[in-house]
Parts: sequence; structure tokens; C-alpha cells
Amino acid sequence: MKVVTLVLGGLLGTSLAFSAVKDEIRERLQPAGEVCVLGTECAQGLALAGGAGGAAKDPETVYQTYCFACHGTGANNAPVLGNAEHWEPRLGQGIETLYEHSILGFNNGLMPPKGLCMDCTDDEVRATVDYMLEAIQ
Repeated sequence: MKVVTLVLGGLLGTSLAFSAVKDEIRERLQPAGEVCVLGTECAQGLALAGGAGGAAKDPETVYQTYCFACHGTGANNAPVLGNAEHWEPRLGQGIETLYEHSILGFNNGLMPPKGLCMDCTDDEVRATVDYMLEAIQ
């Protein structure tokens, strides 16, 4: 009887130990986070990240923050703000082409999409292009 009790006790102890290990493994395998899509129940009450909603970005601020490094210095052969000679060939392609290149990128990445302002809307990028063109008129 003692042997049976010892064997059953050993099996129970081993089973409980394996159960604890399984729980630890299950906990370690949990996802690091969850995805919550706007418009679903889990997204109710969440604040929107910058650029989504709220006031539009000021074109001058967008220019100073994202565009100046190239368009203020001529880096990568970028047309410089206020230099009509630099902008003339680009204006010859039409304003819609300028908008498209500014939004989608151009010239093998030398003009990155949205000037790297990835939280800017297309309209904010267009307004920034207009701001830059106003400097040559």
C-alpha cells in the first residue's frame, strides 16, 4: 500500500510540475501586443496619433521640419526655396507632376515620399509645395 501511495503521489507531483511548466511556457508565448483597428470596438476612446485628425500642419512648419535640409541647401540637386532658375524646369512639367513627385517620391529616392513627413496628408504636402512655389513668384 505504501508503494502504491508513493507512486501515485509521485505521479501527481510530476503532473503538477508539468502543468506549472506548461503554464509558464504558455505565458511566454503570448503576443507582445495587440492590433486594434480604427472603427472596431477595441478602438473606442483611443486618441489618434499625430497627423490623423486635428488641425492641418502649417506649410512653413512642414518645410522647416522636413524640406529645408535639401530645399534650403540644394542638397541632392534639390531646387532651392526662392530660386526661380532651379524651379523652372520642374514647373515646366506641370503642378500635378510636382505634387505627384512630392507625395510619391522621385529620382530614385533622392526626393523621398512626402519629404519623409509620413504623417502629413497629401493635402498638407500639396500646401507645402504651394508654399515653396510662392517664394519664387
